[in-house]
Amino acid sequence: MGHFGFKEWKMVCDVIGRGEQAVLLRKGGISEGKLGFQWLHNEFFLFPTHFHGQADQLRPGSADPDVALSGSEPDVVSIGLFAEIVTTRRILVLEEALALEPLHVWKPAVVEERFLWGEAPGLSLAVIRPWRLAAPWALEQRPAFGGCRSWLGLPAREGLPADWRDTMTPVLPEARISEVVEAIGALTGSAAP
Repeated sequence: MGHFGFKEWKMVCDVIGRGEQAVLLRKGGISEGKLGFQWLHNEFFLFPTHFHGQADQLRPGSADPDVALSGSEPDVVSIGLFAEIVTTRRILVLEEALALEPLHVWKPAVVEERFLWGEAPGLSLAVIRPWRLAAPWALEQRPAFGGCRSWLGLPAREGLPADWRDTMTPVLPEARISEVVEAIGALTGSAAP
C-alpha cells in the first residue's frame, strides 16, 4: 500500500502536534476535479505547507510567534505527524461551520470564505486521531508536491524507517477524540458524526 500526504498549513500542523486540534476543515483546491474535495484516504501523513499568510488567517495566540514562514516551500519537507480519520461529514449550513470555532484555530472570516468559495457552499470536516512520528520524516522538495490540491502520493522508500508505525505515539488520548466528536454534534445542533 502506498503512503499519502494531506497538505495542511504548517502552523495548523503545529497546533495538531501540540494536541490543541483534532479537526480538519477542507473546501478543496482548484485541482480537486469535478467532484471537488473528497476524503480519499482513511490514514495519511500531514504534509506541512508554508503559505506565508498563515498567521494572519489563524486566531491570535494559536500560532507559534517564533515560526517565520517565507512563503516559499523549504528544500526539505519535515513530516512529523500521521493521522487516522475517526469520522467525516459535510457541513452545509454556514452557522454550523462557524459554530465549530472552539475546535480549531482558523479565524471565522477564513471559515466563512472557505465555506462560500466555489459553486457549492459547504465544507468537508474530518475528526482525526493524530500520531507523532518518533523522528520527522525528511523528504526533499519536488515539483510533484506543488499545486493547489489536498492529496499527494509520497515516496515511502525515501527515508521512512520500516518500523515507523511501531514507534509513533498518540498526540491525544482516545477520550479527548471522543469529546471532539461529541462536541461537533453539540455545537452544530445535530447528531454526532
